Amino acid sequence: MLLRIKYLYKSIIIALCIMMLFAACKSKKSNTQLLEYNGKYPDESAENMTITVSDSGRTLFIVSTPVLNRYNDSDSAYMDCPEGITITSFNDFGHKQAYITANYACQINNNLFKATDNVIIYDISTGDSVITDEVVWDQRMRRIFSTKAVKQVKRDGSINYGDGFNADERFTRYTIIHPHGEMVGYDF
Repeated sequence: MLLRIKYLYKSIIIALCIMMLFAACKSKKSNTQLLEYNGKYPDESAENMTITVSDSGRTLFIVSTPVLNRYNDSDSAYMDCPEGITITSFNDFGHKQAYITANYACQINNNLFKATDNVIIYDISTGDSVITDEVVWDQRMRRIFSTKAVKQVKRDGSINYGDGFNADERFTRYTIIHPHGEMVGYDF
């Protein structure tokens, strides 16, 4: 009788160990699937990433993304944010100036970054929004621009359209290219 109880305990312990082994392998497989994007595996990947860009102790930008991937291909290295990005810019006094959100962002080369798919820029100081499908940040020239169609929604509710825009990198000043739509007389 005592031998049977020992055998039963031993069998239960072995069965639990085997179940834990299968459970561990199953969760490891799902983590591997999480890292694959468009059939490629990144060399480095980070989740819930926040980057603060500063100059001489002043915060210029805060960049947040759910996933940041870095690829080191033989041709060139690049980064992407396949699950979206949020960038907050700050003015010279340290106050929030603008927000930029997009569903996808990537690094084109060392100085060019592109945000695509439902890009929304909101200027906090004016209350204006610019909505487009693509924005490019030229870090060397310190400007952001788009050559895609844009929709500008002003604080008063008026809507303007254009063929793109040019702005400084912190979105303190911007110009809509070929604007058309509802324009209030005092804007001239």
